[in-house]
Amino acid sequence: MRTRPTLSWIPTEDLPPATTDLEPVADALSTGGVLVLSGAGISTESGIPDYRGEGGSLSRHTPMTYQDFTADARARRRYWARSHLGWRTFGRARPNAGHRAVAAFARHGLLSGVITQNVDGLHQAAGSEDVVELHGGLDRVVCLSCGAPSPRRELARRLEEANVGFEPVAAGINPDGDADLTDEQVGDFRVVPCAQCGGILKPDVVFFGETVPPRRVERCRTLVREAASLLVLGSSLTVMSGLRFVRQAAQDGKPVLIVNRDPTRGDRHAVTRVALPLGTALTTLADALGVPTDDETAARGTR
Repeated sequence: MRTRPTLSWIPTEDLPPATTDLEPVADALSTGGVLVLSGAGISTESGIPDYRGEGGSLSRHTPMTYQDFTADARARRRYWARSHLGWRTFGRARPNAGHRAVAAFARHGLLSGVITQNVDGLHQAAGSEDVVELHGGLDRVVCLSCGAPSPRRELARRLEEANVGFEPVAAGINPDGDADLTDEQVGDFRVVPCAQCGGILKPDVVFFGETVPPRRVERCRTLVREAASLLVLGSSLTVMSGLRFVRQAAQDGKPVLIVNRDPTRGDRHAVTRVALPLGTALTTLADALGVPTDDETAARGTR
């Protein structure tokens, strides 16, 4: 039986009050050298729900754990049935104003880098380059036996061929690309093996209960060391994979600024938390700084 990972966070101390004043964020951006750390909240305006905000998916959905996926063939069948259906919607999502603003800030030399906790590829689709995908990307698949990588679109084609007529209606789509389906809807969905060795295929993402590759963590730590400030966008910072970089920046004496509607686990390390929708806040910042965000040539729009 799947158990819910420990993903919630309840404040145990008085946190600094939130504000709607974007001036500290604008000042940091105008100085340059800002490292962005983004979470699921930046993608909600693209139709992808977050985990913990109002109506967040954790209220109805338990994310797949690495332990379940590797140990239980039935869990893998449920995962791939749900993920295959979810990919049809997830893969069509497009960057929103927040993603476009981040890309525009980078084009104008205001950012030192972008780290995202998201697996949706929307920063890259908006034109951001050299994005560190902390938790990987759903557009790639890897074999757990031989390590061979492959594009998700190829797996989607193979799953379509193996499951002709699989057209259930999902109750919702989650930030990890997993659709909400009942066991009855999953039915006898057929999972396909690695085309090279017949091994188990896994999306190239870090599941809950799995560790982020050490080299990726060190790359992020280097970006934090080299940055002038850290700007957190749309993350509750509940899990340590993102919070550690906030703590590192604060320990190094670098300003941490957070734009997130709800309180975060990193608020006590921040010089400010702005409680505004990401699209509105980042568009306002771009306008204030004279940074155009409508460069259609930069937003590739391809996944």
